[in-house]
Amino acid sequence: MTTEEKLLHFQETALTDARRQSSRTLKDYQDALEKVFAEHKEESRQKASLKIQTETDRLNRESNKQLSLQRLEIRKTVSKKQKELADKLFVEVKNRLEEFMNSSEYEELLARQIRAAQEFSRGADFVVYLDPADARLQNTLSAATGCNLKISAYSFMGGTRAVIPSRKVLIDNSFQTKLSQARENFILEPEGGDSDGK
Repeated sequence: MTTEEKLLHFQETALTDARRQSSRTLKDYQDALEKVFAEHKEESRQKASLKIQTETDRLNRESNKQLSLQRLEIRKTVSKKQKELADKLFVEVKNRLEEFMNSSEYEELLARQIRAAQEFSRGADFVVYLDPADARLQNTLSAATGCNLKISAYSFMGGTRAVIPSRKVLIDNSFQTKLSQARENFILEPEGGDSDGK
């Protein structure tokens, strides 16, 4: 083999080896880049997922806060409307009580209340008070029940109040007390459900 052939052979061997080494380096570099890219892609996906979750949580909190504020506002509005309706209702009840007080049934009710106080006293001394507005009925009721009746110094909207001093008992059948108790215990139920909105 001549020197020229040797040189040519050496050149081809060197080039083949350089190409192989270059190809290996390029492949290693490409593999490293692909690994870095995959890691970067996974990291970006995780960051995006975390950001989406964080934003979703924030939006849910904001939504819940808005919903709570709206519910509170609705409850206030409903409560206000219920109070207005209750006020109107109890004005109507009071008006009807005033009408009832001018009927013969009212006089019968007072007589029943007086007799009930009489029975409850079981012979102990007692005093039955009538509302000042019922002074006109004092003699009639006294005759009908056999009780000595007194007119109260202040109005209690009708009905009777009886006191048994020896037993320290007050029998309060006044319309004022009954109306006040009814108002206190009054719950306006929403249509089609209970008071909890279920």
